[in-house]
Amino acid sequence: MPDAHDYDLIAIGGGSGGIATCNRAGSYGARCLLIEKDDRLGGTCVNRGCVPKKVMWNAASVAHLLHDAPGYGFEVQVGGFDWNALVTKREAYIHNINKAYDTYLGKNGVTVEHGDARLIDAHTVAIGHGDAERRFSAAHIVLAPGGAPVVPDLPGAELAITSDGFFELEEQPKRVAVIGAGYIAVELAGMLAALGSEVTLAIRHASALRNFDPMLQERLMESLEAGGVTVATGFTAERFERRGDAIDLVGGEERTLSGFDCVILAIGRAPSTGTLGLEAAGVTVDERGYIPVDAYQQSNVESVFALGDVTGQAELTPVAIAAGRRLADRLFDGRTDRHLDYENIATVVFSHPPIATVGLSEPAARERFGDAVTVYETAFTPMFNAFTEHRTKAAMKLVTVGEEQRVVGCHLFGPGADEMLQGFAVAIRMGATKRDLDDTVAIHPTSSEELVTMR
Repeated sequence: MPDAHDYDLIAIGGGSGGIATCNRAGSYGARCLLIEKDDRLGGTCVNRGCVPKKVMWNAASVAHLLHDAPGYGFEVQVGGFDWNALVTKREAYIHNINKAYDTYLGKNGVTVEHGDARLIDAHTVAIGHGDAERRFSAAHIVLAPGGAPVVPDLPGAELAITSDGFFELEEQPKRVAVIGAGYIAVELAGMLAALGSEVTLAIRHASALRNFDPMLQERLMESLEAGGVTVATGFTAERFERRGDAIDLVGGEERTLSGFDCVILAIGRAPSTGTLGLEAAGVTVDERGYIPVDAYQQSNVESVFALGDVTGQAELTPVAIAAGRRLADRLFDGRTDRHLDYENIATVVFSHPPIATVGLSEPAARERFGDAVTVYETAFTPMFNAFTEHRTKAAMKLVTVGEEQRVVGCHLFGPGADEMLQGFAVAIRMGATKRDLDDTVAIHPTSSEELVTMR
């Protein structure tokens, strides 16, 4: 008897989520089709996000080390920074990742097509239009198209670029305005300043990263200014104006930030659902365009699943990968209850120094658990920076609940925080208590030992 469908699974979106789902499903013998609209696989993370961002952050970290070297007895003469040389090497590195995806998908028997895809019904996907249209059917369809930077409907907005545009810059901007207060804005502002640009970060409120623990917000604001970033608080852009070779930002009451050769918009991202033809399959979206899903990534249509940024749940690359792999395990490996637990997802902001956090902030914990919350904090200068002119600070907070003081939040700020948190995230997921941390022998001398010696 012939198969009812062309494939067992079709994934729309060749980013981290779609690739992970197809690779895992293909490894189980499922017939998979992956459709990506761009000519390169990897999605935002690989091509215009996490990967190129980390390369630039590494370069910025090297710049900091060069400034710190005299504190350790080195006489350093820095001859300048070649932005274009770094970008060229960065893009070559990314192209190698693109090729690796093609290779790995091929090994798992995954078919890859490029083009704009849309749903025809709950089991059918079309690529292209008119005479060029091709249709494919599958028992299961996974929507993982990701998102795109938001561009405000403001006069002169075309004068600005988004984070996508940042990664297309072939020359380093000299005077930059970054508009936004989230991950992307903070990271771009910090790395540009470290690499020598004059940077203004324009935010609407008194601090950036307002969904993070207050301790992290406070330390971040201090570090931004210490790193040479001018932070314009209480600023809401209303229009952008060209003045000669420069761009001015005009806000409420005509407050003006002026003289920039580059303006970067980092005010959020929107789900890429508008062209998917969701209505043809009966898939619903919420008022913001996100696709609501249940604990098993299933939409309101039984055969259609969604994962990654398009669901609005913890919009992080490893989350999309984990959700996709678990979905494939459930659909094609018989693990019927396999799904992603969205609690206690660790994340890092690559500021300078980095921020690492997992679990509940102190305000969120107090709102949920009230007086059962006990908090432990420490702040110090890391040993490395005791010898440097720039005395980078570090701070840590543990949020605990109940008599057993179960750890429900861990918040780190300082050098090495990005590499430090992973192991503690495992412990917290396993239900570690403050006593468990206290009973762990410290590794000395390190910053991480502070987490097991707090009083």
